[in-house]
Amino acid sequence: MTPQRPPPQTWWAERAAVIRRYDEMESRLTASVSERMLDLACLRPGMRVLDVASGMGEPSLRASQRVGPSGFVLGTDLSEGMLEAARERARAQALSNIEFRVADAETLEVPEQSFDAATVRWALMYMRRPELALERLWRALRPSGLLVCACWAGPGQVEYWSLPRKTLARFRELPPVEPEAPGVSRFSDPERLRPLLTRSGFSMEHAESMHVPVMEAEDGEGVVRWIRELGGPVAKIVEELPPEEQRAWEEDVARECEHHRTGGKVLLGGVTWLVVARK
Repeated sequence: MTPQRPPPQTWWAERAAVIRRYDEMESRLTASVSERMLDLACLRPGMRVLDVASGMGEPSLRASQRVGPSGFVLGTDLSEGMLEAARERARAQALSNIEFRVADAETLEVPEQSFDAATVRWALMYMRRPELALERLWRALRPSGLLVCACWAGPGQVEYWSLPRKTLARFRELPPVEPEAPGVSRFSDPERLRPLLTRSGFSMEHAESMHVPVMEAEDGEGVVRWIRELGGPVAKIVEELPPEEQRAWEEDVARECEHHRTGGKVLLGGVTWLVVARK
């Protein structure tokens, strides 16, 4: 019998406190992705921006700064806990042109043709029905409005995801990656996203890739702590191993991490695609 995954709302809500603990690090490391997404969205002062799956405010807070007092940004997410952190950041930056609202992208209700641009950073591939979210985004955008999505590349190019799995495979047989199922590599090739965009009414105009770190640590021990605290599928399997195998896995992770040491720090990230589509 296949264990049922908890609903996305539950998963993110349960981990909001942990994600908040690592938020400063991730926001700093991934700033280049957020800024490039906003470049591709061609933001200007006065524009209205819809950011789906904002989490703790990326890239919505940066969009707010770009569109200025005459513009407006709406950030949505499933987790109230993470959005509250985004609101705190907005208040700290004295941003008054931004609102954060709990909403499911697949059932999002906003006035039709009320936004000039939309962004979705590292979320579309986790949605059960991404085509529904794209349909909602299409309706929300004004004619010729731009949508910019960030999606991870294939497993071999995303070390923050593949390294823990590769080391764990020594101790347990892991379930195969299902390319069509919600997960990191669902849209590892932009061409897999094109049909969904087309059916939703969008025209895919551009795709580019960049490598970005998402976490840093002094050593492998810090990486192990990050993996365990975030509590994803790998962490769950590790917890089921006998203590001696858990220690052996941690040693393997630490050893593999040394291949990713840069400037005295271990940096793990991956290649992300940035896809631009127009209504």
